[in-house]
Amino acid sequence: MQAISDVQVASVNAGARLDRLPICGFHWRILALIGAGMFLDAFDIYLAGGVLGAVLKEGWSTLELNAAFVTATFIGMTLGAWFSGILGDRYGRRFSYQVNLAIFGLASLAAALAPSMQALIAARFVIGIGLGAEIVVGYATLTEFVPASSRGRWIGILAVITNFSLFVSSMIGLWVIPSLGWRYMFGLVGVLAMIVWFLRKSMPESPRWLAANGRADEAEAILARIEAEAAKKGPLPPVSTAQRVENEGGSVWRLFAPPYLGRTLLGSLLHIVVGFSLYGFIGWLPTFMVKGGHSVVSSLGYTTLMSLGGPIGSLIGLALADAIGRKPLIIGSSIAAAAFGLAYPFMPDGAPLVAVGFMLVTAIYVMLATGFAMHVPELFPTRYRLRGTAICATAGRVTTAMVQFAVIAIFAWKGLVGVLVTLAGILLFQAVVFMIFGFETKGRALEEVSGAPTEAGATASGRKVVGIEV
Repeated sequence: MQAISDVQVASVNAGARLDRLPICGFHWRILALIGAGMFLDAFDIYLAGGVLGAVLKEGWSTLELNAAFVTATFIGMTLGAWFSGILGDRYGRRFSYQVNLAIFGLASLAAALAPSMQALIAARFVIGIGLGAEIVVGYATLTEFVPASSRGRWIGILAVITNFSLFVSSMIGLWVIPSLGWRYMFGLVGVLAMIVWFLRKSMPESPRWLAANGRADEAEAILARIEAEAAKKGPLPPVSTAQRVENEGGSVWRLFAPPYLGRTLLGSLLHIVVGFSLYGFIGWLPTFMVKGGHSVVSSLGYTTLMSLGGPIGSLIGLALADAIGRKPLIIGSSIAAAAFGLAYPFMPDGAPLVAVGFMLVTAIYVMLATGFAMHVPELFPTRYRLRGTAICATAGRVTTAMVQFAVIAIFAWKGLVGVLVTLAGILLFQAVVFMIFGFETKGRALEEVSGAPTEAGATASGRKVVGIEV
């Protein structure tokens, strides 16, 4: 690693300088560019349901090939999540998010031209690599740019943008697939992704990452531009003089040893519980309702109304994350989701069933927005942020893939009650874990959350003092 002089680093102090800035046009542009990619990422994930129904109806596919399509998606997303963390921490956030956007954009265009279902499955695997990477890089990158005092609200806005894609994908698919065909869904995503890729070429690298990797001059240049824009709103607050200690970089395996192991386990638990909630319950809900005697039309109607809990839950997370904190929200939403999950199977058809289902989905998405989107990227220092987030996401993806078989077995054994009792148990376990081991990150600088000692502590231990997070 390039040597960093104390004078260079003290002049950067990237984290403190970013955290004291007022919100300005720069922050909105960053949100728009990251949000556009995240929206298309989720849109591409959600279009699968409509596309698979269409190719099956056309006789172009079979149930077995459709299952292979889903499996290829999850395998690709797992690999994408893992490698995006390694690339993002090694070569930078900007490099990683441009590569993954190009991957799923170009592969989506290839999917639109697929000559066979087998070719479509292969393209979907490549799409999955880009999709899995975008989720890891997007939230973590925005986390490093926005001020600590409003970080929860900004990540909450990004979660709302991302989760709103479910509704948009459903509405567009309802018109495009019957009128133009399923290929146009992939073509639309591919074209829009390449437009966003071009626009994001102007997006700067994270100054925190640059400073932590010895590129002080580049970090200083970017910070100076951001500060000049923010200063147009008035005099800037003073920069905190607290300095942090530089830890040496290391391999990803350091995240499986103290002091990072506990954070890795907390983040992995969040991803696993969110994965079970989304793909072990919400994803199976239409099937459960049909098996329970509902028609396909009524089950889709019920689940569509319940799915509005997605954006509503994200909005609640946005409103409360910086007010009451991440830890209380994660605990509270886990307990609420467990309670509504236990009540759901005993609700009569109609409004009571929809109302309780809506509250259940809302609580799950509060947990997703607060824990998955906000809290996990905050758990790790800059040198390990993307790799830590990627490990947690990979744990969630692998568990989600295995959960599908467990859900089928539990449903066959004890029906919907069995599935929801299992979900409630997992949610309550998470609540207890966070009550005991969780810690609050609301309003705290990423440098402080990382646990790096201050200059006084560093002097006592003889470690090198730098003005950046590591």
